[in-house]
Amino acid sequence: MEALDRRKVLTGAVLGGAALVGATAFGSVEAAHAHESSQSLDDALDPNFVDGRITAINGMTLTVIGLQNLLTQIRITDATSVWKLRPTTLKSVDVGDGLYARGARMADGSLAADAVWVNIVNLHAELTSIGRGVLHLRYGHGQLRGHVVPGTTSAVYGDEPATADLSRLRVGSHIQFIGAWRPDTDDVDIATIFAVS
Repeated sequence: MEALDRRKVLTGAVLGGAALVGATAFGSVEAAHAHESSQSLDDALDPNFVDGRITAINGMTLTVIGLQNLLTQIRITDATSVWKLRPTTLKSVDVGDGLYARGARMADGSLAADAVWVNIVNLHAELTSIGRGVLHLRYGHGQLRGHVVPGTTSAVYGDEPATADLSRLRVGSHIQFIGAWRPDTDDVDIATIFAVS
């Protein structure tokens, strides 16, 4: 099967209200949502927000290609929060990863990032089967493999607190999940599952 379109998956990272329940481990994910949900395609691009794919990493600087093949230099500092399935550091970021970054534009045109979300997805899907350590999901017209990550993956059932117990998930149900896409594949590592139906 053809790998998911990177732009489509990254666009799926926009977080809707219910997805924020129990998502505090993602730091400033709410800011990504607030930006994206308030910006229409007809609006001018926000110069302090970048989404794209990393083409190079040089020390603490990421080169990112975004919309209309626009290259942006994103500068990471000790104060930058980095999320890739969980809060992490620049060491876990790779060339080829997709990202959202928020920060302030510098005089040279680079973005000094205060937050970076790497490969983040927020998708609605149908659970088609459950295997050992993997959930098979129908997303749009394609299939996804959602990988359960021990010590990280949790589920939220209704108003209950997040739990590592996934035994209440049912084949045929619809779920919403936040996770980290594995670039150029149909695979996602799952951080949080929200049982929708």
